[in-house]
Amino acid sequence: METDNIYHGRPPFFKRVGQWFKAIPHRFNAYWRGVGKKFAGIPKKIAARAHITKTSPKPVKASMFLMGLGQLMQKQIVKGILFLLMFAAYVVYMALAGGRAMYDFFSLGIILANPWLGIKGDNSVVMMLLGILAFILTGFYIAVHLANIRDARRTYEFVARGNPTPNFKQSLGSMFDKYFYVTALVLPVVGVFVFNILPIIFMIFLAFTDYGGEVVTTGALVSWVGFANFKRLFSMSGLGSTFVKILGWNLIWAVMSTALNYFGGLGIALLLNKKIVKAKKIWRAFPVLAYAVPGFITLLAFKFMFSNQGPINYYIEQWGGVGKLFLGVDSKWSARLIGWIVNGWLSVPSSMLLATGILANLNPDLYEAAKIDGASVWTQFVKITLPFVIFATTPVLIGQFMGNFNNFGVFYFLRGGIYCDGYFLASDTDLLINWLYNLSINKNYYSLGAAISIIIFIISAVISLFVYVKSPSYSKEDMYR
Repeated sequence: METDNIYHGRPPFFKRVGQWFKAIPHRFNAYWRGVGKKFAGIPKKIAARAHITKTSPKPVKASMFLMGLGQLMQKQIVKGILFLLMFAAYVVYMALAGGRAMYDFFSLGIILANPWLGIKGDNSVVMMLLGILAFILTGFYIAVHLANIRDARRTYEFVARGNPTPNFKQSLGSMFDKYFYVTALVLPVVGVFVFNILPIIFMIFLAFTDYGGEVVTTGALVSWVGFANFKRLFSMSGLGSTFVKILGWNLIWAVMSTALNYFGGLGIALLLNKKIVKAKKIWRAFPVLAYAVPGFITLLAFKFMFSNQGPINYYIEQWGGVGKLFLGVDSKWSARLIGWIVNGWLSVPSSMLLATGILANLNPDLYEAAKIDGASVWTQFVKITLPFVIFATTPVLIGQFMGNFNNFGVFYFLRGGIYCDGYFLASDTDLLINWLYNLSINKNYYSLGAAISIIIFIISAVISLFVYVKSPSYSKEDMYR
């Protein structure tokens, strides 16, 4: 039957996970064997490059030696002068600021500030930032120098085929024709480097320093400390135990939140998809209205509802009960449960809208064939509906998991400012992103916050890649076409 192609022939999920983990040693060995082969082939690659360099025509060799010289030798005066100006600008920059910035990047300053003696001192953070910028500009210069060599080679080969030497107008025209993608991407790439790559690199390097605490408040010089911040996070101290507790809770929160939001939205979509349901547009409007309200307003409203003097406690006392501190210091699981409820209130509508559109594209003939085979409603859901929906929404599902893993707002607005016993500057509902905020913004432990950011990125990337590679969206793409 057609339905057999959908839900037969695949081992159970946990069995596949077990097989993947069993294959880790073999993959690890294969990876290092591949690395060894690459290193073994380096001498051959160097020899081949040296041979190419030795046999290259004179204009290409000239461009290797001095940027723009090859273009001048081929009578491309304007282009050659532009390359020479870029080379001169880089040399001037390195002589006046770049070289010093690279040196200061490794030293992070040697002069300590002393306001009593009028000594300003070195700013280690600025030195690190300028040093990173100098290395990025050096990488950019190397890329331009390589482009200059390739341009000299292309021009030489073009002329060698009997064509006239392209003038500057023709070269400029090619930048808006044949190589327009390069021209169009220059400004976006520069913007990404300045506003995205540079801060990320700065944050990564900050994790290997002692920038934080007294270093910030006293204006002391920052020093490189290697992996000391990561060792503190994984140690048995109060900091290490807090990290382990929060990491475990963070994973539980992300998995449960994603499952509740995803299946909650799918369940509502399936319910509203039934023919027996009347006024479907009205029922769909209620979750959408909840989704349309700004999230922080909803969070503050729920915080008020479950506060000591809120309406929930009011009605509990009116009915003869005793009021409860739902979000207090000792309210661990009640606060976590409220967090799941609020997060579901905010996220289930988007999952419902997504599932509604996907279910509209599902072939009804599959259900007819399954009914003929005697499949129950649950079997049809597990074998037909769920695989199809998961196949179409795996990237969205991964995005929802990452959003829940790094969900800063829920517990910040519900329970922000609470520190629990056994936790270092954190509560038992804080996620890693909340703890990072408390350490870096509230207490100036910037290096520890940067280390936590790196760990969050590694965990998020590994889980995302693993789930996507093992999902039908990646491995069974042709099945649903």
